[in-house]
Amino acid sequence: MAMKIRLARGGSKKRPFYRIVAADSRMPRDGRFIEKLGTYNPLLPKDSEERVKIDLDRVKHWMDHGALPTDRVSRMLEAAGVIPKKERSNPKKGEPHAKTKARTQEKADKAAEAAEAAAAPAETPAEQSAE
Repeated sequence: MAMKIRLARGGSKKRPFYRIVAADSRMPRDGRFIEKLGTYNPLLPKDSEERVKIDLDRVKHWMDHGALPTDRVSRMLEAAGVIPKKERSNPKKGEPHAKTKARTQEKADKAAEAAEAAAAPAETPAEQSAE
């Protein structure tokens, strides 16, 4: 039996609440599960103690029996220190979009023009009338 530790959605529309469960991978997301291992409430602030609650002993028990956590649950377990942190590759993480690149290029060009104008001495007319 292929076991997963995953999130099962609950709560009403636009008010999500998740249970962290150990379930057979062939069962529906919100369907039958074997054991409830914790809860996750994404509406609470990130620094709140109530946001993620996990029974770590039971999670370790299920992982010893071959259960694999999903990506989101594995991130929660990494934050709790249960599993080592994975190296993730996201090459486009810090790369801005095309419009942002164009906007910053325009700002750089304007700044360069302003610097050139300030560096060049102000031209004075050759003939000044002495009145």
